[in-house]
Amino acid sequence: MTIEVILLALSPIFLTFVIYEFVKHRKLYDIKDSLTNTALALLHQGSDALALVLLMPFFYWLHQFAMFELSLSFTSIFIAFLLQDFLYYWFHKASHHIHWLWAAHVVHHSSTKMNFSTAFRQSLMYPLAGMWIFWMPMIIVGFDPNTVFTVVALNLAYQFFVHTQIVYKLGWFEKIFNTPSHHRVHHSTNKAYLDRNFAGVLIIWDKIFGTYIEENAEKNGPCRYGIVGQIKSNNPFYISFHQWIYMFKKAFEAKGLKAKSRVLFTYPTSSVEK
Repeated sequence: MTIEVILLALSPIFLTFVIYEFVKHRKLYDIKDSLTNTALALLHQGSDALALVLLMPFFYWLHQFAMFELSLSFTSIFIAFLLQDFLYYWFHKASHHIHWLWAAHVVHHSSTKMNFSTAFRQSLMYPLAGMWIFWMPMIIVGFDPNTVFTVVALNLAYQFFVHTQIVYKLGWFEKIFNTPSHHRVHHSTNKAYLDRNFAGVLIIWDKIFGTYIEENAEKNGPCRYGIVGQIKSNNPFYISFHQWIYMFKKAFEAKGLKAKSRVLFTYPTSSVEK
């Protein structure tokens, strides 16, 4: 349960940033929205903890077949960080292009607010969607499962700090790392910004694979947050399941296995009729 322990230990820091931003920049917050974010975070943490309890024996079984025996060192931890961040990029990109994964990830994008509390807005359905599958290559390479999920937790902890509008640009840091500016683009529904900036920690992956775009309000307008087809709800269960219900309904209505598979595993559509 490494992820939960690390994120719980860091929660006072996260809470301090939320309180500061709320006090100094009240207009960025909506109380109901932030309470919903908190409820979704608790549901997410609970489902993640249960998934790790159930799946950890499998991960250690898989670790028996690792390609290398990697002991902990500065070099191995650095490689683990790079590999996990690389894999996170592909998980994140896949979550915007594959309906099955988007059904979980849409929860994170469903708020029309962008503030530190938005980072808490996560899906309890990630274990079912299969987020953990993206970390399996690290175990197969030779990283101990506990090391893997520690690195995952640290990556997610870093991402808390990019969910804000109170930081504009960070100079040279923007060239290498994911920043609030880069991530505002990612959360935006502006046409030019859709499906861009999938980075976890390092923005270099987006630059290498052609998904990077710089925040430019003059050219593309101010960022508008949320999803295409806003759901306009603060009910955490509706937010968690609306896309799954829509997806399975469309798959059920589709004629033939190929058509049903297309609904489940190709580019997602909105559950809200526009």
